[in-house]
Amino acid sequence: MTDPLEAMSRAELARLGREYLLAGHMIDRAGMPYVVKELGLDAMRDVAIEEWMSASPVYTRRVRRALGFEGDDVATIFKGMQFDIGAPHQFMDFRFTVHDAAHGEFSLASCGALMDVEPMGEPFVVTMCHHIEDPTFDATASATNPRARMRPVHRPPRMPADRLPHCNWLVEIDPNAEPLNEPEGARWLATSKAAHTDLRTPPADDHDDGDTTYDGWDPDISFERFSRATLLRLLDEIALQGHLLARAYMRAVERRSDAATAARLGAHQFTGAAGLVAKRLARFLGTGSGVDAIADVLAIHPAFRPRAYVSSQVSTSDGALTFALERCDALDEGDRLTWPAIAANEGGSAIAAIVHAVDPDARVEQDSGAPVWRITEGTEQAPVAEEVTVASFSTGADYTFASAKLDR
Repeated sequence: MTDPLEAMSRAELARLGREYLLAGHMIDRAGMPYVVKELGLDAMRDVAIEEWMSASPVYTRRVRRALGFEGDDVATIFKGMQFDIGAPHQFMDFRFTVHDAAHGEFSLASCGALMDVEPMGEPFVVTMCHHIEDPTFDATASATNPRARMRPVHRPPRMPADRLPHCNWLVEIDPNAEPLNEPEGARWLATSKAAHTDLRTPPADDHDDGDTTYDGWDPDISFERFSRATLLRLLDEIALQGHLLARAYMRAVERRSDAATAARLGAHQFTGAAGLVAKRLARFLGTGSGVDAIADVLAIHPAFRPRAYVSSQVSTSDGALTFALERCDALDEGDRLTWPAIAANEGGSAIAAIVHAVDPDARVEQDSGAPVWRITEGTEQAPVAEEVTVASFSTGADYTFASAKLDR
């Protein structure tokens, strides 16, 4: 099956990169409300800490390899953060300053995550901006340098209530500091097939003058800087970040409950994020409704990428669309802690959420006992899935990116 991303222009791929980063960030918006509902606020805090501490070190090292930058200084730490689903461009408006190799700082001129939780009250703000960020920021930094530490200058709750920037953090590498140990969850996740997925960079275009590596330091980096070939690799890396985070989320839930609860909450997470992202991707593509529009969204949805990890087929015939998950690493992790495994084993609520985000009238039927779904035109509008409604409380649901000009 032809990859539709390979037909996109460099500018289109750059725009899609911002969508993919935001899609990854929305994963928690879909999953955490169900942890709070079933296990409580303290469990939500602990699950969030464990999932980010598990996933961030693994995918930080991957993005360094993908963009060809190495080192253990502050600039290298910041470069990894610039392409992390925890820091989607513009929505999380990070401002980075490198003072020297061992010192730097960053602030959030605007924090979309804070805008989501601030209306929920101070306990939620403190949980996110204090309890969760303290250990997870250090885990991200230590993936580059175990002696690096991130410490707040100020952070929410905001005093006064309209304080800007929303927060300010110092980063220091102290050669005398005790090196941080690799989190246990990161060691576990690093053994997964997802962590070892081999993404080969497509051949560069003959007339593409974008960068193939991230050389130097650019505090205002954008996707537009890179070549088409590099963007294709980077988009797949970002999609893989989402799979790693979702896998870490389900394991963290399982460790505090049981396998059935982890699968059930994973299905809620997948459904909410998948539907929300599908709605944004339909807007990105400018599609209408109908099976062709649904096929276009399914073909680029990050839940089913990279193709080296998730194998799926999208085909249309006689006004009907067939979507099938095929044997792949995502279905062969040795457990059910992946989104594709959730769809294959727990039902197709996430597939239906994607379909109905594009065309609410479409009918979705799953083949008995197989991860194959048939989508046809319908006449009766399906209700919005509860999980999509829950996830859509985030300001990221309808966030509009500013345009970005090509750097080259």
